[in-house]
Amino acid sequence: MKKIKLKRNEDKRIRNGHLWVFSNEIDKIEEGIGNGDLVLVHDSKDGLIGTGFYNKNSLIAVRILSSVKIENLKEDFRRKLLNAYQLRKEFYPSDNSFRLSFSESDYLPGLIIDKYNRTFVLQVYSFGMEMNISLIVDVLKEEFNAENIFSKNEDYFRTLEGLPTEDKVYLGQIKNETINDGSLNYNINFEKGHKTGFYFDQRDNRFFIERLAKGKTVLDAFCNSGGFGLHAAKAGAAKITFVDSSANEIESAKENFTLNNFPNDSDFIIEDVFNYLEKATAVGIKFDIVIVDPPAFAKSRKNIPTAKKGYERLNKLAMQCVSPGGYLVTSSCSYHITRDDFISAIGNASVKAARPVQLIYFNSASMDHPKLPSMPETSYLKFGVFRVNNF
Repeated sequence: MKKIKLKRNEDKRIRNGHLWVFSNEIDKIEEGIGNGDLVLVHDSKDGLIGTGFYNKNSLIAVRILSSVKIENLKEDFRRKLLNAYQLRKEFYPSDNSFRLSFSESDYLPGLIIDKYNRTFVLQVYSFGMEMNISLIVDVLKEEFNAENIFSKNEDYFRTLEGLPTEDKVYLGQIKNETINDGSLNYNINFEKGHKTGFYFDQRDNRFFIERLAKGKTVLDAFCNSGGFGLHAAKAGAAKITFVDSSANEIESAKENFTLNNFPNDSDFIIEDVFNYLEKATAVGIKFDIVIVDPPAFAKSRKNIPTAKKGYERLNKLAMQCVSPGGYLVTSSCSYHITRDDFISAIGNASVKAARPVQLIYFNSASMDHPKLPSMPETSYLKFGVFRVNNF
């Protein structure tokens, strides 16, 4: 392995556990280092800081894999994936489907792996990880008896890393899977579904809905495959209304509702959520629980002001559709929107809607999405439950 040397005083953040070396922090690069190469990172006094993948085309020039020299990359991958699996099985002992690798949070920077039974769906956002993906595939076959391995990447992040955007099948084929989240069954259509096929990050939060939903009317807006509404149905909700702008997602929610044999009254509506909420407000339609789980409003810092206004508008409309004493269940998956930003937007929405609210519960992503204290970038999801009053 060749060496990269940092500028003076640029090593502290890395030594404290952050896993990114930015291009402007590098002083010297040994000749012959290419994109995706495994390199040794040294401080200005030539002390070893760690080993990582290099990419000259990315602002994140090195993604640190280890604080020591890696002697065998495949065995390093094997150890980390087995460690990640053990962690998930401690919290979800009977489950066969979950996020197996959460990139930096599992010390596999640039690699997301979602496990659906014996199907493994990858998102690869590191040049070095892409170059060595055959080692990951081998470990998944050897240790997890993988039958299908393929990628479902987001073009935006691949482009930032200078990687091609085409997805690949590494083993087996792309076919539907039926999974269980510990309580309910879901049919996963990888060809039509968002992201890797399912949003594991809201798994634990969906169970919280069961504490509120018995006998209630529930709106599941931006419902995707219906997870929140399905857990409300399991808890005995009187009626669940599923709304999403995507016909594919509404069809998925219907399939999952049928798959679980729910007897609850239900509606499935294809419509833009903002439009639906505005129309519901205009005619006085209200629900005991309104759930809004939108896609990210801010993919970069420059989008923050617009995103804040978007969350404020959305939550104002949602509050106006909540019955007095009911609940607003709301989320943000925008990393660039902080917890304080998010709660502030809801507070502003509360004032504009003239609906006082009380924060009852707040959480982040599920336990198969661990966070590194040294890397705020690993914590992105905000999930809040607010009681909506009418006084």
